[in-house]
Amino acid sequence: MTEDQFMGNIYQRFPVTIERGLGSHVWDTSGKEYIDCMGGYGVALVGHCNPRVVKAIKEQLDKIITVHSSLYNKTRERFLETLIKISPKNLNQVYLNNSGTEAVEAAMKFARKFTGKTGMVAMNGSYHGKTFGSLSITFSQKYRKPFEPLVEKVSFSPFGDIEALRSTINSDTAFVIMEPIQGESGIHVAPDGFLQDVRKLCNEKNILLIFDEIQAGLGRTGKMWAGQHWDTTPDIMCLAKGIAGGIPMGATLVREDILACISKGEQSSTFGGNPISCAAGIASIEALTQDGLVENAVKMGKLFREGLERLKEKHKIIREIRGKGLMIGVEMKFEVKDILFDGIANNLLLLYSGKNILRLLPPLVISESDITKALETLDVILGKEEKRRNV
Repeated sequence: MTEDQFMGNIYQRFPVTIERGLGSHVWDTSGKEYIDCMGGYGVALVGHCNPRVVKAIKEQLDKIITVHSSLYNKTRERFLETLIKISPKNLNQVYLNNSGTEAVEAAMKFARKFTGKTGMVAMNGSYHGKTFGSLSITFSQKYRKPFEPLVEKVSFSPFGDIEALRSTINSDTAFVIMEPIQGESGIHVAPDGFLQDVRKLCNEKNILLIFDEIQAGLGRTGKMWAGQHWDTTPDIMCLAKGIAGGIPMGATLVREDILACISKGEQSSTFGGNPISCAAGIASIEALTQDGLVENAVKMGKLFREGLERLKEKHKIIREIRGKGLMIGVEMKFEVKDILFDGIANNLLLLYSGKNILRLLPPLVISESDITKALETLDVILGKEEKRRNV
C-alpha cells in the first residue's frame, strides 16, 4: 500500500481501502460492502455521512472555514449552547479542542491548578491517550515504557476496588480520573456502587473526579453519559470521538469555578472551536436527541447482546460478553486476529481490544437486519475458528 511508504509502521493496518460510507455500512475501492462494527474506533457514532452532519458541513463551508477563538462566531456559540443543554447540570463551562487526548491534557491542567495539588490517580487498565500527560495516566506498560520518564506523581489503583483507591490517594492528590466503562483494555464495566463510592470519597477528601467519556459518552451505552447508569456526575468530563460526526473535535466540560481559575493564555488551541467542527457537532447532537439514536443504542444493544449470548452457548471459544448499549466486548479464549481477517473476508468489520477481545462499536444507527447479519457471519467465523483449533 502506498500509504505505508509514507506513514511508517505506526498503525495496525488491515488490507481494506475504504472509499465511502453510509450509516452503518462502508464500501471499499472495489465496491465490496461491509457492515461496520468498528465504527472508526467509535467516531462514526451517528453513522457514516449522517445527512444532518453532511448538510451542516456544506452550509458552513459556504460561510467561513476558520475563526480563531480570539474572535466570536455564531456557529460556535450555537454549538456551545447545544452541548450545554445535554450536559450534566454542574458542568456548564467548555474548553474546545481537537481530540480525546487534548481533552484529557486540559482536564489534568485544570484540576492541578484549581486544587493546587499535583498528585494524580488513574485506574489499572485505563486508557486516556498517548500525548505525554495523557500517556502518564494510561496504564499499559506497552505504551508507557518506550517514553519514560513520564509526568511524575501518577499512581494507579484497581478499577472497581474502593478500598484500594482509598489507600492510594493522599493529601497531595489533585484528581482521580476514570472511564466509567473502560474501552481499550477490554470493555470493563464499573461494578455497581463503585462510581458512587468514588464520588463520595472525592467529596470527603477535596479531590476532583474526572470522567473520561471519550468512548462511552454521547449515547454509546444507551444513556447520554455512561456515568448516568450509576447516577454519578464528575467535576470534569472529557469528550471526543463522535462528538462532531467524524470531524476532529474534543471538549473538556468543567464546573464553572474550576475553569475560572485558568488565566488568559494558560490554555488555548488554534483549531479548537473551529466552525466546521462546531457545525458538525450541532448536527451530531441533534441526530442523537431528535432521531432516537440513544434509544436505538438501547434496543439494538440488547438485540446484539442476546444474539452474542446465544453464540456463547454454541461456541466454547467465547469466554465472556460484557458492556452496555452498543459498547460491547466479547472475550475469547484465543487471540482474535484470525477472526478479524475472516470478518473482512465475509463483509464484516470488527475491532479488537487486546489480543483476545473483540470490541463492537457500531454506529448508533445500526439496524436489526444488520445485527442479524453480523451475528450470522460471526456464527460462521467462530465455527471455522473452532475447527481450526480443534475445539
